Amino acid sequence: MSLQDSAYDRAGKVNILLVDDQQARLMSYESILEPLDQNLVCAHSGQEALEQLMRNEFALILLDVSMPGMDGFETAAMIHDHPRFERTPIIFVTGVHDTEFDRLKGYKLGAVDYVSVPVVPEILRSKVSVLIELHCKRRDLQLLNHSLAEANKALGDANLKLELEKARELEALNANLQHSNLELEHSNVALQAQIAERNRVELALKEADRRKDEFLAILAHELRNPLAALSAAARLLGKQLQNPEIATMACDAIQRQVSHMARLLDDLLDVSRISHGRMHLHMTRVDVNEVVRSAVDMVRPQLEAKQQTLNVGLAEAAAPVTADAVRLIQIVANLLNNSVKFTPAGGRIDVQVHSIPGEVSVAVRDNGIGIAPSMLDQVFDMFSQAGRSASEAQGGLGIGLTLVKGLMKLHNGDVRAMSTGEGQGSEFVITLPRAQAVQPSPGSAGPGTGSEGIRPLRILVADDNVDSAMSWSLLIEDGGHEVVTAYDGLAALESAETFRPQVALLDVGMPHLDGYELARRIRASSWGRGVWLIAVTGWGQAKDRALAREAGFDEHFTKPLDPAQLLQTLQNACRKIDMAETAERTGIPQNG
Repeated sequence: MSLQDSAYDRAGKVNILLVDDQQARLMSYESILEPLDQNLVCAHSGQEALEQLMRNEFALILLDVSMPGMDGFETAAMIHDHPRFERTPIIFVTGVHDTEFDRLKGYKLGAVDYVSVPVVPEILRSKVSVLIELHCKRRDLQLLNHSLAEANKALGDANLKLELEKARELEALNANLQHSNLELEHSNVALQAQIAERNRVELALKEADRRKDEFLAILAHELRNPLAALSAAARLLGKQLQNPEIATMACDAIQRQVSHMARLLDDLLDVSRISHGRMHLHMTRVDVNEVVRSAVDMVRPQLEAKQQTLNVGLAEAAAPVTADAVRLIQIVANLLNNSVKFTPAGGRIDVQVHSIPGEVSVAVRDNGIGIAPSMLDQVFDMFSQAGRSASEAQGGLGIGLTLVKGLMKLHNGDVRAMSTGEGQGSEFVITLPRAQAVQPSPGSAGPGTGSEGIRPLRILVADDNVDSAMSWSLLIEDGGHEVVTAYDGLAALESAETFRPQVALLDVGMPHLDGYELARRIRASSWGRGVWLIAVTGWGQAKDRALAREAGFDEHFTKPLDPAQLLQTLQNACRKIDMAETAERTGIPQNG
């Protein structure tokens, strides 16, 4: 086995060396890279990394910069000084040495990339995948070159035999020579094809890297804008708290910016869920006319801000489809938002619902900046804004149309983009199968109207973020409730044992005692079985909700929690508590 081949095991997996002095980070790298199904080898220091390199060949090295003793820069220098490893690609990982000077130093030492902590799993996995693919391509090319060299050697041997053999064998040898030349020509053609493919892949990688860099810049811009507004509003509240008009304006600004940041995060999470197959739809019978009305209401403030004209044409009768109503509204709203962004002030946007036997479609047309024909196939790509400049993009992450395409695929529908060119406007059309007609069930009840008021409750708020805990406590107290606040799990448990809350809002990640264990201990007590437990956390995946249910939580919400959502939850909790108290008092079970 050659040195090049030793970078692979018998199953064809490549060796990847992970170097970090922190075990937790090594475990996180292994978790991030596990889906790539390669051989992951860990080293806890530069010295251990060098020892691993002397025993095995590695396709690439993920190297921490800040390590005691021999740091990442010194380790990289020693690796690339060795003739065997001078071309081994290195990705530096750091949470400290992140200046442009540090990056320049890393690149001078031969690093191919520089990743900052905290690591974004999808980005790191993508970078490593690219290096693995390039490594495999390089290996295949070397094997092909070796085969070509052997063929040339065989050709030389044939020529030598030709000179030594008798004249009567000359014709047969020439035939063999021609056959060898033909095979060589085929090999050269195959080699040229592989080189062309490699060039194509390299161009695609460069384009993907460019889009990634643009996306990160846009994301930073989109997050800094609301943060700047939040900072200004907080300063304004501090200086003008006694002025009701200014305080109201600042509070409204804070709420708008928090909602904006939450939408950005929701979009990113939705793209991740779709790409990993974790998006779950709640399919019901939906009237597309009502979907369009709801989507128009969502974007009306943006339309009015740019003084744009919106013309809506609905189907004459109901246009039923089987879909997730929330996601379908999101699809149409994203298309409308896209048109609003790329249509100048005072422009025109048309929305038309078409319902024919077998399918229902929604067309969104505008007279905006249009799309070049060469870019029509790319408008739905991740992080793409169809070649538009930052000034034309007018904000956004460039993933709205990607979400539309992914959600339409989940609905077994179709989306198309059309434009006759730049400056000619654009049109997006979504199409869904029409739902079969159904007869309404006699005596079916409509949705309830109104909700009961909330009587004062005893509420425990526990969060290790003091600002967050205090803000929610003041907001809840303003509703007439009695509130006790705690900033860690043990303090919350002690407060709960004396305060005996009826409702508890618990952060999951608290010191001393996390929210899950706190919920279990409350449920285990005789007084805590009827407490309405609400988990408030930044973790919102399905497994996190399952953990909350197992721990005894009644509700699970991701941060930031919407005040209206909290009010509805307290109303539900109040009804459940009243029903439980009535059942205990009368001995008659209540139906909830």
